[in-house]
Amino acid sequence: MKSFKIEVPQETLDDLNVRLRNTRWTDEGDDSGWGLGTSASYLKEFRHHWLNHYDWRKEENKLNQFPHFKTMIDETTLHFLHIKGNGAVNKPLLLVHGWPDSFTRFLKVIPILTTPDENGFAFDLIIPSIPGFGFSEQKPMNSDQTAILFNKLMTEKLGYQQYFAAGGDMGSTISKSLAIQFPDIISAIHLTDVGYPNGSENWAEMSQPEQEFGQYIQQWFIKEGAFNMLQSTKPQALGYALNDSPIGLASWVVEKFHAWSGSPENLDSFFSKDELITNIMIYWVTQTINSSIRIYAEQTKATWQGGLKSDQRVEVPTGVSLFASEAPFPKEWVNRKVNAKSFNVLDSGSHFAAMSSPELFSKELFDFFS
Repeated sequence: MKSFKIEVPQETLDDLNVRLRNTRWTDEGDDSGWGLGTSASYLKEFRHHWLNHYDWRKEENKLNQFPHFKTMIDETTLHFLHIKGNGAVNKPLLLVHGWPDSFTRFLKVIPILTTPDENGFAFDLIIPSIPGFGFSEQKPMNSDQTAILFNKLMTEKLGYQQYFAAGGDMGSTISKSLAIQFPDIISAIHLTDVGYPNGSENWAEMSQPEQEFGQYIQQWFIKEGAFNMLQSTKPQALGYALNDSPIGLASWVVEKFHAWSGSPENLDSFFSKDELITNIMIYWVTQTINSSIRIYAEQTKATWQGGLKSDQRVEVPTGVSLFASEAPFPKEWVNRKVNAKSFNVLDSGSHFAAMSSPELFSKELFDFFS
């Protein structure tokens, strides 16, 4: 393992500045807000902030305040943060991000989760970049392959004999795969989603709430799932555009933060423009947007070539938190997918709960794991 410091070359930033200033805007039609995709008015404000107020060097210094490392596992370079807890008892917790976010999803919860509760309990945090994302290698892998790498990171590189794992989105899928492949090492996992019906289920065996959830997901994919189909089948076609245009990349990513946060009237009430831009910058400066979306194709290929461990039921003790803007999965579906020891339905938060509601997200983890 080697310490790592984020140091983006100035020429990369200069090139980005030129591309932003030379943005070619498309027509806006009837200015339909977010109805047809990213809001034109929001995106123009976003570009203005990016050009005139956002300071990457300032944000880079903030990121470098945390201990970053890189290591090689099975010929794959992994980037990760490792922050020791300040409690009398510190338990190792692997936090796994998803798409289209990055390790920055968890920055706000680091000081909370490493501060001990009233019983002196806190966490050692290990926050990796999934292969294909950020400062890890541009090597898209399916969730089972990634879980193997992350377990070797935790056990062989960091020396933890047992640990917890938590995540949402891809992070849920990888955490489930860890629990299924390494049940003697993973003490418990926490998820903000447990997976979604995909049509392979026996409809007759599903409860009414599960059937209603399946219908909800079916309609959701018709209205919102085009990105998934494209990234699962033709990611390379999209990758060229997103890797070449910073406004194109921002539009593709920001629209998901808006839609998966309940489509708020004011996105700034959930996420500051600075934190959204920093997340986008991670993709831009590392040129990993293409490898990140190709993971969808890797998942699809593995599913049709024999299935994934992460699709199986988890028997390891699992805590599940359903945040307000997440797809409304019922308890019956949770029990079908995992061995749920707790299931909390919350009245706020988003798909990116660690970013939008860090205090609430952290409380869920403390309450479950402690």
